[in-house]
Amino acid sequence: MLKTQIVTRPGRPISEDEIYATLSKGLENQFSNQNILVLIPDHTRSLPLPVLFRVLVEILHDVRQLDFMVALGTHPALTTESMCHLVGITHEERTTRYSRIGLLNHAWDDPSALMQIGSFEQDQIKQIAGESWHSSLPDHVDIRINKAALEYDHILILGPTFPHEVVGFSGGAKYLFPGISGAEMINATHWLGALAGVVGTIGIKETPVRRMIHAAAAKLTTPVTLIALTVEGHDLSGIFIGDLITAWDAAADLSAQRHINWCEKPFRKVLSCAPPMYDELWTAAKAMYKIEPAVSIGGEVTIFAPHLSEVSLIHGRYIYEVGYHILPYFLAHWERFKNVPLGVLAHSTHLRGSGVIENGVEKANIKVNLASKISAADCAKLNLGYINPASINPTDWENRESEGILYVPKAGEILFRVK
Repeated sequence: MLKTQIVTRPGRPISEDEIYATLSKGLENQFSNQNILVLIPDHTRSLPLPVLFRVLVEILHDVRQLDFMVALGTHPALTTESMCHLVGITHEERTTRYSRIGLLNHAWDDPSALMQIGSFEQDQIKQIAGESWHSSLPDHVDIRINKAALEYDHILILGPTFPHEVVGFSGGAKYLFPGISGAEMINATHWLGALAGVVGTIGIKETPVRRMIHAAAAKLTTPVTLIALTVEGHDLSGIFIGDLITAWDAAADLSAQRHINWCEKPFRKVLSCAPPMYDELWTAAKAMYKIEPAVSIGGEVTIFAPHLSEVSLIHGRYIYEVGYHILPYFLAHWERFKNVPLGVLAHSTHLRGSGVIENGVEKANIKVNLASKISAADCAKLNLGYINPASINPTDWENRESEGILYVPKAGEILFRVK
C-alpha cells in the first residue's frame, strides 16, 4: 500500500519544502525508539541525496539509532571522505551534528558480514527464469544478505528508479538483492539478466530477474519501507512511500513515462557520453546499455568517457582475461568460461550487445568503441574498438538525427528505444 506520494509535471522539480512535507507525512512518528537502517545508492546514481539525508535525519529524530548503508553490490567501498561527500556533510558536521549517525559500506565479499536467509533450488530457479532458463545458471543459489539487515527493527530503502539492463527497472528490492547481498545472488541475477538480453529486459517491469529478487526479498523478516524516487536530471519529480512492491511499481510506471525516449527509427552511429560519476567501465557501460535498443544492426556506438582510466577495480582482472563478447560466444565456449564469475560474464555480454555466431565466428550486431584513457592496446585485448578521445568534438555530433546520428550528452539513465 502507498502511504503517500507526490508527482510533478515534467520539468518542474519537487521543492525542498515538498520533499520535507512528503517524507514527514510518510515517515514521521512511525519508528520511535527503533533502530533504523537506511539503504542508499552510491555516487553512480543521480539524486539529491544530501537534501534527502538531512531531511531524513531531522524527521527521524526520535529513533534510537539511525544508520545509512551504501548498497554497493560489488562496487568499491567508499572512504570516509567519499561517504561524507555522498551525503553532503563536512568533516566537522560528521564529528558533531551527525556524529551518532552511522555511515556504512556493504561488503559483498566478506563472509563474516553476511547471513543466509534461504536458498533457491533448481526447480524454483527454472520456474523464475521461465523461457530465459539455461543450463549455465546455477542449480542452487544461497540467498545471503548483509547481516545488518537482520539486526535492525526496520529498513528504509531510499533510491531512484530508472530503466535497468539487468532487472528491467532499478530500485526497490534491488537495494537488497544485489545491493546488500552475497556473491551468489549477485552472480545469479546478473547472469539471468544476460540470458534474457538487454533489449528484452531494459525498460520492462515484469522480468525474470525482478521475479527472483522479489522472491528473495520475501524471505527477509525485517520490515521494509520503500522511498522510491523518480529523478529528472538531478532533481526529483516523483516520491512514492509505501511497501516494497507497491511503491516500486508506481515509481517504475513514472520512470517509463519520464526516462524512455521513443525514436522513430534506429540510429546508425551514436556518441554516448558517460558522465564523470561513472568512474569505471563497469558502470560507464550504461552508456551502451541504454542505447542498444535504438541502434540498427551494423551500427556503431562510441562510449565517450575522456575521464575514465579504469575498467574495474574489483573485477578488472577477470574482464581482461575474458574480454567483451556476445552471449552466444560464451555459451558456445562454456567449458572455457564456466569458472568465471557469472556477474563478470553478464557485464561483458551486456556491454558487447546482441549478436550471433555464424560458422563459428562471433558477429556482434553493433560495433562498440571506447574513447577514454584506456589505451588502444587494452581496448584490443578487451575486444573493443578504440578512438582517441582528443579526436572527438562532441559539437560535431549535435542535431544530426536526420542523418541517423545520435548525440547523447549525459548517457546512462535515459533509455532510447525505437517505437
